[in-house]
Amino acid sequence: MHADNAALPLPDLHEGSVAITGASAGIGAALALALARPGITLHLTGRNLERLRSVGDACAARGARTIVRTLDVRNAAAQVTWLSGIGRLDLVIANAGIGAGSDDRRPERSAQVREVFATNLEGALNTALPALEIMQGQAPDGSGLRGRIATIASIAGFVPGPGAASYCAAKAALDRWTIATAPFAANMGVQMTSVCPGYVRTPMTAANRFPMPGLMEADRAASIILRGIARGDRRLAFPWWVAGLAQIVGNLPPRLSTWLLSRPPGKAGLSQQ
Repeated sequence: MHADNAALPLPDLHEGSVAITGASAGIGAALALALARPGITLHLTGRNLERLRSVGDACAARGARTIVRTLDVRNAAAQVTWLSGIGRLDLVIANAGIGAGSDDRRPERSAQVREVFATNLEGALNTALPALEIMQGQAPDGSGLRGRIATIASIAGFVPGPGAASYCAAKAALDRWTIATAPFAANMGVQMTSVCPGYVRTPMTAANRFPMPGLMEADRAASIILRGIARGDRRLAFPWWVAGLAQIVGNLPPRLSTWLLSRPPGKAGLSQQ
């Protein structure tokens, strides 16, 4: 981790409660570690209890109070129960997600498409929607906010990638929903940020067998994400140049964008973020 993680600029979160889904590895684990310090309570969920406990122990070693729990974000009722039982929510990060794709000329399997949408879109909504409802009833903090919500979308949502159609579509929907909802949430004192990272070195991207432009370490991505949340960004897309290229390609005529995006092979099967 970067040595300056304790200086990450969330001044009103020197004390507070943070909930992160998909915290057992990758970006979720890096965010938990970056936020871990005395006065912070981290509520961490994931589906791999052993890895989740390891992240929790590392956060506790940095002085944070950590509470870990295995949860499946696809279970909407369980998400409501979890979030409503925490108490005050200062920051909720809907990070849990899976990656999937096809490495041949056939579309993704139906079951795979449904699982990606259920996790990456519905799972994120199962986290963000109850968090938004809870935060509306909270008293404002020192900066006048009732809470912050960040959804982890992706630069992949800017392009119609044939090798990962369901992943791109689910992340696009999550990004658009977050940005469209943000003004209404702001009127209620809740800040919403759509986070669109490029390639980050995680167990998910380890399955890729093609060049990944702008690939960065998870701790660096976590630092960028937390600074964007602190600034109040409604959309945070990075690296900027990868995001810019993706937006250009995504706006091309479909036949041309499909041809360009079909150059790298996709990845088969499912991998956990």
